[in-house]
Amino acid sequence: MASHHYTPDNSTVHSEMARKTDVAYYGEPRKFDPTFRGPICNRSCTDLFCCVIFVIVILGYIALGTVAWLQGDPRKVIYPTDSYGQFCGQKGTPNAKKSTLFYFNILKCANPAVLINLQCPTTQMCVSKCPDKFSTYTDVQLQYQITAAPWDYYRQFCKPGFNNPTKPVAQVLRDEDCPSMIVPSRPFLQRCFPDFITLNGTLTVAKRTHFKDALDKARSVTELRDAANGITGLVDAKEVGMKIVEDYAASWNWILIGLVIALVVSLIFILLLRFTAGLLLWFTIIAVILVIAYGIWHCYLEFSLLRQQPGADVTIVDIGFQTDVMVYLQLSQTWLIFLIALGTIEASILIILIFLRRRVRVAIALLREGSKAVSYIMSTLFYPIITFLLLAICSSYFAVTSVFLASSGDAIYKVMAAEPNCMYANKTCNPETFNKTNVSKACPGAQCMFAFYGGETPYHRYLFILQLSNLLIFLWLVNFTIALGQCTLAGAFASYYWARRKPQDIPPCPLFSSFSRAIRYHTGSLAFGALILAMVQMARIILEYLDSKLKGANNVAARFVFCCLKCCFWCLERFVKFMNRNAYIMIAIYGKGFCMSARDAFCLLMRNVVRVAVLDRVTDFLLFLGKVLIAGSVGVIAFFFLTHKIPIFQEEVPTLHYYWVPLLTVIFGSYLIAHGFFSVYAMCVDTLFLCFCK
Repeated sequence: MASHHYTPDNSTVHSEMARKTDVAYYGEPRKFDPTFRGPICNRSCTDLFCCVIFVIVILGYIALGTVAWLQGDPRKVIYPTDSYGQFCGQKGTPNAKKSTLFYFNILKCANPAVLINLQCPTTQMCVSKCPDKFSTYTDVQLQYQITAAPWDYYRQFCKPGFNNPTKPVAQVLRDEDCPSMIVPSRPFLQRCFPDFITLNGTLTVAKRTHFKDALDKARSVTELRDAANGITGLVDAKEVGMKIVEDYAASWNWILIGLVIALVVSLIFILLLRFTAGLLLWFTIIAVILVIAYGIWHCYLEFSLLRQQPGADVTIVDIGFQTDVMVYLQLSQTWLIFLIALGTIEASILIILIFLRRRVRVAIALLREGSKAVSYIMSTLFYPIITFLLLAICSSYFAVTSVFLASSGDAIYKVMAAEPNCMYANKTCNPETFNKTNVSKACPGAQCMFAFYGGETPYHRYLFILQLSNLLIFLWLVNFTIALGQCTLAGAFASYYWARRKPQDIPPCPLFSSFSRAIRYHTGSLAFGALILAMVQMARIILEYLDSKLKGANNVAARFVFCCLKCCFWCLERFVKFMNRNAYIMIAIYGKGFCMSARDAFCLLMRNVVRVAVLDRVTDFLLFLGKVLIAGSVGVIAFFFLTHKIPIFQEEVPTLHYYWVPLLTVIFGSYLIAHGFFSVYAMCVDTLFLCFCK
């Protein structure tokens, strides 16, 4: 597809931006290379081999998702599974009304990860409700001689069909016909966990700290806590989560209004840059400095007041984790940390402005010209919506495929031995023929129980490889989507730069034309660059995984090596992102392949390394200040509204558990909205800067 442009003749041609920026930087305008003809007309497909590979991989990815959909069963992830491989709460099964999983001996479960993944070496049964009182099998057996009521309650936690309360306790526990004991529990994650309650700083279950099991052995709540370590924190998190959901339900309309305000302010901010770029940017810088200065003053004031109050000198480490954020705001140490952080940020901004004030003026000239380009091609401001939708599709497909792959496989049963020295322990077994084997004789009390989902077919053996492939292709598609957006925006803004008369010579629909060129001619080049970045990111993920496995090890040398590797790959990822971005700009301008475009961009940047290192960072810094100003301004308005400090809207403020929930949502959402607009602006500035350097 031919790109519409103005082709200059051998006479000297200058764009207004180049002239102004040259004067600001050199003191006089430079001349362009007379052989340079701007964006080319005749384009051809670049990196065709990579394009073919990319298309084949996409087709294979679709095939992988189809196979996973046919083989997988999300119920294995949604519903817990008992020791017989049956789903709890699944309609149309005997467990339809039994939606909660009960563990016979939760003390055998060493950590919560074992519980959630159904790997606890104890019998697991589906029950309709969790136990609500303490009891042991021995107590029930003794009470059965007087009344059958305790047994009728206890038997619902035994194996289906077991109704022999006179069976000796030792044999019952050996065969795991019934649990040794039951403790008050409540359902969480569709599983029965002890109902931990903290009273006066002491962890209890039903106000008890000690109890006995069926063998009259003394047990403590501490043992339950160690067996289900972290469950209490998860329960507290669930309660906090419910309150957060209620806060969102009560304030969603006001959150939406705040985000709309951020959208309007961001759009107005960019439009105003065209006419008042210098004034507005200096106003932004000064406003940010003043806002941070006010924050420093407020933190110092709070610190001074709390320092004089008794009990406010407690450290954050002493009180530990608290779900109520207001607890931390009552500590003088919290405000001291805020004070030091804001002071450091303020000092850094002032130092940057003092030593780079001349570069700031050049960056403002670039931003002023960028605002003109954006104002002439307003459609570019809304292109991030297309990128967001494409990323949402990729993420959804990846998540669904991962779930179906994870739920692929048949039920695998293994021998769970009561004796530690059983030779058949953890061996695969068949529950239908287990009683006919010699395992029960060799290992009294051994049972054939459900362990996990898997299989022996090649598909099941390579599920892990398929999951890694799913992740790699997902990263490739995400980076390709971002690359497509960058190349599209760069092509649109390059057509603006090389138009001699603006806006007369700007081609019609420059964004659509640039998008069409990128898809038609440069899919292979964009896929090539995206693949390189995806492989680096994949290596980082693998390193993070291996490092997490070594956290419990004491091998200092290995931890040091992994730390160095993680640092190196982080730097490599940043460098590849930077080079890819500039390579995509060169692809949009010249239509060359990825490697040649990356080489040209690298050489061009190295010839202008000082300006690249300074102007690029200063420009990003100024745009960052704009995003902070927009998010901070909307956040301040939201804070005054939610804390009833705006008299007009006091009666409209919803009743909330945590006012910081909608406040942080508005601030974070406003920053993302501003980032979406300013990312287009940053791409415009980078494109114009490379064109100017050329």
